[in-house]
Amino acid sequence: MNTGGSAARRVRAAGWLDEPLPPVRLSIEVFPPKTKEAAERLWQNLELFVEARPRFLSVTCGAGGIGATTTYPLAVAIQERFRVPVAAHLTCAAGSRAEIRALLERYRAAGITRIVALRGDPPKGVAGFVPPADGYAYAVDLVRAISELGGFEVSVACYPEVHPEAPSPDFDLDNLKRKIDAGAVRAIAQYCFDTDRILRFRDAMVRAGIRCEFVPGIMPIHSFQQIKRFSQACGASIPAWLAELFEGVAEGSALHGMIAATVVSEQVRRLAAEGFRALHLYALNRAELPLFIVQILRASRVSTAD
Repeated sequence: MNTGGSAARRVRAAGWLDEPLPPVRLSIEVFPPKTKEAAERLWQNLELFVEARPRFLSVTCGAGGIGATTTYPLAVAIQERFRVPVAAHLTCAAGSRAEIRALLERYRAAGITRIVALRGDPPKGVAGFVPPADGYAYAVDLVRAISELGGFEVSVACYPEVHPEAPSPDFDLDNLKRKIDAGAVRAIAQYCFDTDRILRFRDAMVRAGIRCEFVPGIMPIHSFQQIKRFSQACGASIPAWLAELFEGVAEGSALHGMIAATVVSEQVRRLAAEGFRALHLYALNRAELPLFIVQILRASRVSTAD
């Protein structure tokens, strides 16, 4: 589906962006495009994302998590063009400690003070993460360094279904607690289609004494086959009921879109009803389903006030 200028006009004509957001706020994640055509589509969709007044736009790193040549220029360009809050992903793979500090200083000078601190994944085809020479081996060390530098709001990742490399759920929770204790203020979750698991993870965080904002991650299913590949790589599960819904459904068909919209709307509405005031959308640089989520929240008038 083309999500360019014509899509923007259709959305405005439908009145989707005329009213203020309800108490549930959305952050929207995008990634640096690899081609000129992809860049053009992204900037067209960014106009729609910005009009939806997100809490912030986050910009990921590419494979290997370097960031200085991909994340930084895109994050700065978004902020300069739209004057919206931007969070830049920063991984341990970004370089040595001195290089990471220099990159943080560049972000500070550009007025970007929101950082999503991650260990990062190895490049495709490489087994296991290997930190750069004189670099950080773990996200907790990166979080601590950013906090000691001062002046940044740090978010970290968490995993309702347990990080694929963690030996146990308790180990994974302990690691999250160390990152929060090191100075992070927010835990943004890996997407999880099993809402009950998200709620159980929230309860487990409380029992573990983890005191921070917990933001569930939402993955709109633009392509079920693509999501299956993503999930195999990151350790997210595909529930049987979800696979059955898409069984025999053609990619790109109207039925595929209807199912995807139903799945994401039900999860978002339930999480809002459970009291979550913030959700993080993995937009995959596409606007259709993220804007549908915005409309669902507005239309349902969900109130998360105490």
